[in-house]
Amino acid sequence: MQRQLGYTVGALTGGAVAATLLRRERTARRSAERVTAAALETLLNAIDANDHETGAHVRRVARYALTLAEAADLDEKARLTIERVALFHDIGKIHEALFDIIHDQSTLTREEWGAVATHPLRGAKVLAPLSAFYPDLAEGVLTHHERWDGSGYPRGLKGSRIPIAARVVAIADSFDAITHRRRYRGGRTGDEAAALIAAGRATQFDPELTDLFLFPPVFARIQGDMRRSNSPRVRGGDRRVGKGFDAPEVTFRWRHGARARHGRDGPRPTAR
Repeated sequence: MQRQLGYTVGALTGGAVAATLLRRERTARRSAERVTAAALETLLNAIDANDHETGAHVRRVARYALTLAEAADLDEKARLTIERVALFHDIGKIHEALFDIIHDQSTLTREEWGAVATHPLRGAKVLAPLSAFYPDLAEGVLTHHERWDGSGYPRGLKGSRIPIAARVVAIADSFDAITHRRRYRGGRTGDEAAALIAAGRATQFDPELTDLFLFPPVFARIQGDMRRSNSPRVRGGDRRVGKGFDAPEVTFRWRHGARARHGRDGPRPTAR
């Protein structure tokens, strides 16, 4: 009887220790998730602070990319990855070695173009330390200039070997680059952009995603977002990113003191 009681007490003690360790592990992971989410938010704020144009560009790209991802009926995990890749795809451009080149209004030299082409790798290196919680983010940023026919950079990946997030962001990125105004040129119309994207079908872009992007009901939503981003209220006095434009809710946002909601794919939105 005493021996059996000893086994029972030992089992209960062991179970209590295991439960305590599990709680500590969960608490530590939640803390790490919050720190990681805060790091991403800080990086996004750094993009906005260092270069307003890039900050506004990545948010527009995120909106277009999410519209395409929803139309493709991608699951929530894929959509979250696409949003993050879109928001950080140009983080490598804020590097001091590239800033002046990118903002120079003159035509790039061959050497300057080669320097700019390093921005996916630079961005991936910045984001690599966060891969434990966002495992597809750095890879998506690294590959967003790959092309369907294998002629892109930096790896020359071809077809479905390119991550789906990068394929979606590539179309959204090109659309915004074509349609949005720059200091040195005006933006082209949505129809002109559609023609150029159609011309890149199965060479630069995933053919199925291209067809879906240009599908009239989907493209109508894209154009609606484009018109809002180009409205005088957005272009005018208040230059802060997102003002007057339906930018996507940042799903990794975390504020100190707020009770974050966490899912399988990492930190979820908090109220703001």
